[in-house]
Amino acid sequence: MSAPTLVSIRNVSKRYQRGKQSVEVLQNLDLDIGQGEFIALMGPSGSGKTTLLNLIGGLDHPSTGEIRVGSERIDSLSDGKLAKWRARHVGFVFQFYNLMPMLSAERNVELPLLLTSLSSAQRKRNVAAALTVVGLADRARHKPSELSGGQAQRVAIARALVADPTLLVCDEPTGDLDRHTADEILGLLQALNREHGKTIVMVTHDPKAAEYASRQLHMDKGALIDAGAINAA
Repeated sequence: MSAPTLVSIRNVSKRYQRGKQSVEVLQNLDLDIGQGEFIALMGPSGSGKTTLLNLIGGLDHPSTGEIRVGSERIDSLSDGKLAKWRARHVGFVFQFYNLMPMLSAERNVELPLLLTSLSSAQRKRNVAAALTVVGLADRARHKPSELSGGQAQRVAIARALVADPTLLVCDEPTGDLDRHTADEILGLLQALNREHGKTIVMVTHDPKAAEYASRQLHMDKGALIDAGAINAA
């Protein structure tokens, strides 16, 4: 039995205005992502993959079309409501970690929880659990400058997980890492998908990284040109 659809994209286009010129980045896209899938979104620079990722994560609005995540139609939300939706439902992992340099690992991970009504004690429990999941319980008090690149990215993943989001969106999460460390991070993402049931959408230029996903989507010039199930690594 196929998994229920978590993300539904229908006839979505995205245009940007550059002076008097309108540039169409995405063209009439249709896409379904099942709950519990690990998607690798690939394509050349300028193909529209990061724009699509931003739309799925609620960081931007489409010019036309409909985007649903779970029961919520996010394309019709105001900026304020969309920000609240993101805080509840989306965990973000970026290429350059985006950690606060003066804060310890545990304080960086706690940041998304400061927007919630959780007590201090519950926040600490959630942070400890997230750091344990990524294998960094013993680095909780370390600042980013005291961590390796791979450890810093694990902290970023723990921060993305700490509020138990519906969806993880990852933009080139291993682009700044060496091959060995990249494989460790990708293995962690794969474990989060397989063992914890997290739905993951990852933009990557790296075919080896894409092999960790359960499905690859290929984009070119704002359109999906190929989609097929693959065997994960």
